[in-house]
Amino acid sequence: MIMDRQAVEVSVVIPLLNEQDNIKPMYEQLTSALAGVHDYELIFVDDGSKDNSYSILSEFHNTDSHVKVIRFRKNFGQTAALSAGFAHAKGEVVIAIDCDQQNDPADIPQMVKKLHEGYDVVSGWRKKRHDKAMTRLLPSKIANWLIAKITAVQLHDFGCTLKAYRREVLSETRLYGEMHRFIPALASWAGARICEVVVNHRPRTAGVAKYGLGRTWKVVLDLITVKFLGSYSTKPIYIFGGMGGIAFICSIFSGLAVLYQKFISAQELPMNRNPLLVLTAMLITATIQFILMGLLAELLVRTYHESQNRPTYVIREILE
Repeated sequence: MIMDRQAVEVSVVIPLLNEQDNIKPMYEQLTSALAGVHDYELIFVDDGSKDNSYSILSEFHNTDSHVKVIRFRKNFGQTAALSAGFAHAKGEVVIAIDCDQQNDPADIPQMVKKLHEGYDVVSGWRKKRHDKAMTRLLPSKIANWLIAKITAVQLHDFGCTLKAYRREVLSETRLYGEMHRFIPALASWAGARICEVVVNHRPRTAGVAKYGLGRTWKVVLDLITVKFLGSYSTKPIYIFGGMGGIAFICSIFSGLAVLYQKFISAQELPMNRNPLLVLTAMLITATIQFILMGLLAELLVRTYHESQNRPTYVIREILE
């Protein structure tokens, strides 16, 4: 049975990897939270599981018309799984939630209600987390503080998968790498209205966590990318030109120091033995390279926008 697009109000996207013991209770909790409250669909995205997850999902799909299953050929990561789920979602409201049962489906109705109050993104805040302190909580607190400072989006918990989005927000957002946690920042820069609600966080009772300290460096690299995209995606010459300007100013001071040591200083240090001369030459070369990189980036950005007929602005509404 294929549900009509107009009949779907809420699409719930559930990415999973080797969660065979969590699928059934998660399905039951989602059904209990949504049935009779919203017209909904459940989109399970199997991110290359090696256990019995797909067989379990297939059974639910055969018995429940609300269930849709997307199966990857291999493990592509949580961002790719969410992106696939978002692309196939039919609802005007899209919810993302993990399949490990740590996110509570009972929080979904309150998040949908918050969207109906006029917000575009509702982010979950796991205020009382049940995770290991050193490997999960401490890195998460540092990462959340850093992301909030750099993106200027004041959320307490960027890493919480449980979030609610309006469809139009996701249609303007492209996800790469591990950027799913930065969707609120990307949406905010496009003018979306964002709020945060406290959600229930439960200890994991089955399966094993897929994330640890190894993802910290990935978060830092993605944060640099997001900051660049948010601040300079339509004007990259500004950042490269600014770096070139700093290099040029440093080259002037370095060059003046060389001349001072050669002609004014009592030591009369020969220029060909002065390492500052080499530094001056390197800084001048860096200045030229930064400016050329900025020009190349400008060409790439213009090609990117014009090839897709993609505007450099986002319109909320038009009154005529």
